[in-house]
Amino acid sequence: MIIRLIAIGNKMPGWVASGFEEYQKRFTQEFELELIEIPAIKRLKNPPTERIIEEEGEKLLEATKKSHHLMVLDVKGASWTTPQLATKLKRWQDDGRHVDMLIGGPDGLSNRCLQLAETKWSLSPLTLPHPLVRIVVAEQLYRAMSILQNHPYHRA
Repeated sequence: MIIRLIAIGNKMPGWVASGFEEYQKRFTQEFELELIEIPAIKRLKNPPTERIIEEEGEKLLEATKKSHHLMVLDVKGASWTTPQLATKLKRWQDDGRHVDMLIGGPDGLSNRCLQLAETKWSLSPLTLPHPLVRIVVAEQLYRAMSILQNHPYHRA
């Protein structure tokens, strides 16, 4: 199963790239993690925020594949434990579907992204910086995968 993290932002600090890559390299062929970066639209003084959100949303959706399960990361989404995430991963794997996860830019996701999503996942009721979300998602996906593979990484 391929999990594609499709995220706004392509000029991340080194610690973000190395943190994400640290978990990405731990994935097995059974579960692969890919990162697709979409450049953020440049924000000037008093930007037309709604227009920027919509344009970034269209770019995110253009990068998705219709046959994939579409998931968005949204503070209003469902909150899961790591074992619950593992159960969902197993279900998607058993369905033979890959997963596209969308991470919006600093202003969030467009309404269209939210409407088209089959699943909405909230990492926390806190608002997290979108670069940090990449690392948290990669770690949690790895942790969920380790549960499915009876690997000792997850010790809850």
